[in-house]
Amino acid sequence: MTDELRFNPDGLGKRTEPVRFEVTRERLQQYAAATNDPIPAHRDGAIAGPVFAIVPVFHSLMEPVLEVVPPQLIGKIVHGEQDFRFHRPIRPGDVLLAQAEMTGWQALDKGTRACVAVETRTQDGELVNEQFVTFFVRDFVDGSPGDKRGELAPGHKFDDALRAPGPVAKVRQRVDEDQTYRYSEASGDPMPIHLDEEFAKSMGLPGIIAHGMCTMAFTSWAVLTEVAGSDVTRLKRLAVRFAKPVLPGQELSTHIYRAGSADGVATYAYETAVGDELVITDGLAEVSEGA
Repeated sequence: MTDELRFNPDGLGKRTEPVRFEVTRERLQQYAAATNDPIPAHRDGAIAGPVFAIVPVFHSLMEPVLEVVPPQLIGKIVHGEQDFRFHRPIRPGDVLLAQAEMTGWQALDKGTRACVAVETRTQDGELVNEQFVTFFVRDFVDGSPGDKRGELAPGHKFDDALRAPGPVAKVRQRVDEDQTYRYSEASGDPMPIHLDEEFAKSMGLPGIIAHGMCTMAFTSWAVLTEVAGSDVTRLKRLAVRFAKPVLPGQELSTHIYRAGSADGVATYAYETAVGDELVITDGLAEVSEGA
């Protein structure tokens, strides 16, 4: 690292201008189909699946990053963690406004993680969801490992003690061969590592990889169908850490563990594996116990 190549602290806390997004039934249907979501209300476009919440904010995410991270490092950024807080579901006809800001970063041994906080409201000001998006800048350590500036995303660490009583549910899913192309169109995410085999390999990947948010969407409907009665209105929080890339054609196995309850909200922890290798870790879902 050189003195010139540093994160810019002046970019912290700079809030973006609102980005407007109009929700249509067709877009919700497309997203549900692109994530193999089996829940009828999602397939019909009557209400959004939870991870659709990333779509209206997608174009708000990079602006705060560009305020802080040197342009030479943009190609080293990967999506490390995602944490949704849901205040109410997204429905067709909603006109949404998204704003984002970088809240902080921390130097680690093999890179630097940084948090972007995003808020989505209706045009009337109603809060729809909050998101904490953790990016990881590979092979760039800003300062010494452990150095921190500002605030990072809230934690959602998996408790190993939950494995002793065993999972309350196990869900097996398959990522289709054409999943990345369908998801790219439905989500508006055109990153070539998900679409171009040669480009993906040039980035050191084994080939085209699934979008992390597509994998998270798979886990979201696994949680909803198993512990929330397929009712997205009961989901209050959903968070994951992206541990390993998922390839088209692979099979996912999600194990869901009950972690407790308080004030009418049940907490579940979960992990998702391909074979013996975890691809999603530190999964957390908070579900209202009221039907």
